[in-house]
Amino acid sequence: MSTRSASGRTTRRLIQLYAGLALYGASSALLVESGLGLEPWNVLHQGLAKLTGLTIGVVSIVVGAAVLLLWIPLRQRPGLGTVSNVFVVGIAMDGTLALVPDAHTLAVRIPLLVVGILLNGVATGLYISARFGPGPRDGLMTGLHRRTGRSIRLMRTAVELAVVATGFALGGTIGIGTVLYALAIGPLAQLFLRLFAVPPAPGGSTVVAAGQPERAILPR
Repeated sequence: MSTRSASGRTTRRLIQLYAGLALYGASSALLVESGLGLEPWNVLHQGLAKLTGLTIGVVSIVVGAAVLLLWIPLRQRPGLGTVSNVFVVGIAMDGTLALVPDAHTLAVRIPLLVVGILLNGVATGLYISARFGPGPRDGLMTGLHRRTGRSIRLMRTAVELAVVATGFALGGTIGIGTVLYALAIGPLAQLFLRLFAVPPAPGGSTVVAAGQPERAILPR
């Protein structure tokens, strides 16, 4: 493979990574603005934000960094995408919340919810297909799977139920949006993972270890 071709492939992957992470934060902010229910981890982030007085984006960064520390005993190796995920998503979420006006009527809140879920699927396909490593929360699931021998589905369900319950107890929002997100994100992510897939380099060489990122989010 030529140097120019390798450089172009890496550039595309980097653009996908950061566009996907920024879009993920923006889509999560739309779900917050809808007030109709959040994805599991943001239920926790919102609850902690209410408890601490910090913004939800800052809480997302702090929680992401704390989860990343749990990778150490699980012997998980972070990639560029893993570390970038911690910061970019939270910054994009707070930035979007600062720009989007408050929504008060269902005629506005429902479209915000629908667009937020769709964009979240697009974002997931973009950043996971870039193959720079899973996000800290997804890596936690795969690490627990490998260390315990339990299925990823079980690990994900157990962790996310605990996260949602804790977040709800702290004042995080659970609603129809939470249910719709749970039902829609798997099919949407599968669709956009295929759409944004970057063909592997000849010989399977990549800038960082690609692993099997799709396993971190899709199996249920």
